[in-house]
Amino acid sequence: MIGALMLDIAGTELTQEDIELLQAPQVGGMILFARNIESPQQVRALTDHMRQVRPDILIAVDQEGGRVQRLRQGFTLLPAMGRLGEHYLHSPQQAIELAEQCGWLMATEVLAVGIDFSFAPVLDLNDISDVIGDRGFAKNMQDIMPLAGAFMQGMKKAGMATTGKHFPGHGSVKADSHVAAAIDSRRYQEIYDKDMQSFIQLMPQLDALMPAHVIYDQVDPNPAGFSPFWLQNVLRQQLRFDGVLFSDDLSMQAACVAGGADARIQAALSAGCDMGLVCNDRAAACTALDGIQNLALPNQQRLERMRGKIPEIQIGTTLTLDENWQNVRKVIEDFKNSF
Repeated sequence: MIGALMLDIAGTELTQEDIELLQAPQVGGMILFARNIESPQQVRALTDHMRQVRPDILIAVDQEGGRVQRLRQGFTLLPAMGRLGEHYLHSPQQAIELAEQCGWLMATEVLAVGIDFSFAPVLDLNDISDVIGDRGFAKNMQDIMPLAGAFMQGMKKAGMATTGKHFPGHGSVKADSHVAAAIDSRRYQEIYDKDMQSFIQLMPQLDALMPAHVIYDQVDPNPAGFSPFWLQNVLRQQLRFDGVLFSDDLSMQAACVAGGADARIQAALSAGCDMGLVCNDRAAACTALDGIQNLALPNQQRLERMRGKIPEIQIGTTLTLDENWQNVRKVIEDFKNSF
């Protein structure tokens, strides 16, 4: 059974404390960060060990491309998705093909080392947000949709579920929700027309969504991830989205409006999230775990869809896969070297 808390570990292998936490029924996921990565071989050993301890655990990572990719040493470094958006302006068909290849290559490498899924792609506009910027594919939804759609097609071909972030859109908000309260004072209709369309139009390809830690104060007083209005009224009822809802990291500064870690995860789950992330703060993760001990386990059928098609292969210190992987990798490397 899969629990409702996703947490992290400090090092490159499991400690006894990590093992004990993994065995807690309400722990359902682990997310890896750069500090957990030494080589492809080490990552696969770590994920294999996690599954020995807890066979039903879901393992995730942020591997978007550009400045947000945790798997670096021994892996392919992907371009920022904003580079694809720039390329799309003069070579749209080639940019779409490159987007699909990037999605496939990312997913293939992540799955090879035993990780179920990456929290990708970013569907936010590449607009005024400092924290989003070129993590977004493009500055308008008309360009985002074909590129992000192709990227997700590549992910699915490799055997990985997709997670769109950060609903209903973080690109039009200047503040970085990691370190500050982020407030968007636009009315619902403007958000719907400008930011939400990439999420809505691509919903058939989305297996999961991650709501933004942004308060859209003309719409609802709570950050989207703590908001029954956004998660239940809009996503579940109006848009009929039946995928997984992951909270963004509940240790981020913008999440602190809900109180302590136990209150934050309770608020996220009661608002409609299926799984809450508490990262980079072990004490907070333990507090969150205590806070949900008596809650029912989340929707298992939904969460099972996030399980990746992980190959049974031996991994070396540098990732070397089949000929198709080598060919796609060369295409992406050539594209990166062209700008």
